[in-house]
Amino acid sequence: MTSLILNTGIVNLSLGNFVMWLIAFLFIYLAIEKNYEPLLLVPIGFGILAVNLPLTFLMKEGSGLLWKFYHYGLEWEVIPPLIFLGLGALTDFGPMISNPKTLILGAGAQFGVYAAFFGAILIGFDIPEACSIGIIGGADGPTTIFTTVHLAPHLLGATAVAAYSYMSLVPIIQPPIMRLLTSKEERKIRMKQLRPVSKKEKIIFPLITVVVICLIVPASAPLMVMFMLGNLFKECGVVKRLSDTAANELMNIVTILLGISVGGTMSAEHFLKPQVIFVFLMGLVAFAFSTAAGILLAKFINIFATEKINPLIGSAGVSAVPMAARVSQMEGAKADPKNFLLMHAMGPNVAGVIGTVVAAGVFLSLGN
Repeated sequence: MTSLILNTGIVNLSLGNFVMWLIAFLFIYLAIEKNYEPLLLVPIGFGILAVNLPLTFLMKEGSGLLWKFYHYGLEWEVIPPLIFLGLGALTDFGPMISNPKTLILGAGAQFGVYAAFFGAILIGFDIPEACSIGIIGGADGPTTIFTTVHLAPHLLGATAVAAYSYMSLVPIIQPPIMRLLTSKEERKIRMKQLRPVSKKEKIIFPLITVVVICLIVPASAPLMVMFMLGNLFKECGVVKRLSDTAANELMNIVTILLGISVGGTMSAEHFLKPQVIFVFLMGLVAFAFSTAAGILLAKFINIFATEKINPLIGSAGVSAVPMAARVSQMEGAKADPKNFLLMHAMGPNVAGVIGTVVAAGVFLSLGN
């Protein structure tokens, strides 16, 4: 009887397990009650809860269920590229093609990525760890996971959760920075209606982009190739079944596996360390810097431009699609209810995805 009792999870509970349960319940609460990235936070939160149930051995190497999802999905680099295939099938590059200046804003918003990278080195992280921390600033969960698995897998739980946390908290983190760095008159700027983009342009764009970027930054190829393939599925118009599958069924399946695998890395013994706090703080710094850099770059362009850019769309240069673009729209509408910035903000928003993938490729080349 004593042996039976000692082999139950109840007597093997630790304070760390309870702390991680609270974190799991917080994620699930934010997803259900606040609607913050529910497709990600629900499986991540449940994964955190499950892996912190004692003696379940869900992350036991070789036999654990969540370990298999993590090993074959993330360590084998299967899930993040498939996520990008689905993202490509859901992405419209029309606003960016129509207004190429927004591509610059998407690139400028990556400033926070590099700022956090150097900051992490200054406080004692090595180069691979600093690369994994810096990429959080792009607010792109799959890219963060892809980079971290390559360079600092021991930080995966912290970096992935930080990236997805900041993605989900975009409506809370960004607006104060946006209001601080812009005047009400700047927030009222109305932008010229975007020109129509032809089908031919939309087909040519992913073909040229994948060639150019993969030639310049070959390490970005696994993500960039799948991203542009998914977009070609969407825009060519002759493979609707493939486009629909990539954007819906396949995307949903890999999102489930991604979320529960990330949650599975967050056991108490691996997560409750001082180092993790630094990762979260540096990730927040990176995200704030990226937001600010996009806004300030838009203001700098306005010094020379005849057609002014509303600086609010610069904050959408982070890769949180489409949440960051929606926040730009909401802040613009507060200053002028008749000002519609959403489509303009989608330009730097999708450009930010490309920028973050390029930054990841640079880091992978640097860290390996």
